[in-house]
Amino acid sequence: MQLTIRIPDEDVSKIEQIASKMGLKKSDITRMAIRSFIDRFEDSKPSPYAKVKSLLGIAESGIPDLGKNHRKHLIEKIKAESK
Repeated sequence: MQLTIRIPDEDVSKIEQIASKMGLKKSDITRMAIRSFIDRFEDSKPSPYAKVKSLLGIAESGIPDLGKNHRKHLIEKIKAESK
């Protein structure tokens, strides 16, 4: 696919210098720069964990073994509420 962009002359000059030093075409340098930008952008997307990590551990039950014995505690709570 072809893409046409407008960039300042000083940037074109820098791209030409870099391309000359590396033995590449201006289009190669531009593609590499765009790929680098995309990779950095995708890496900056927060993971599902990062989105909720501020919420983890925010509530405290006061029951130290709730995670380990959650079924036992749930049954006790249900029995207590049904009385």
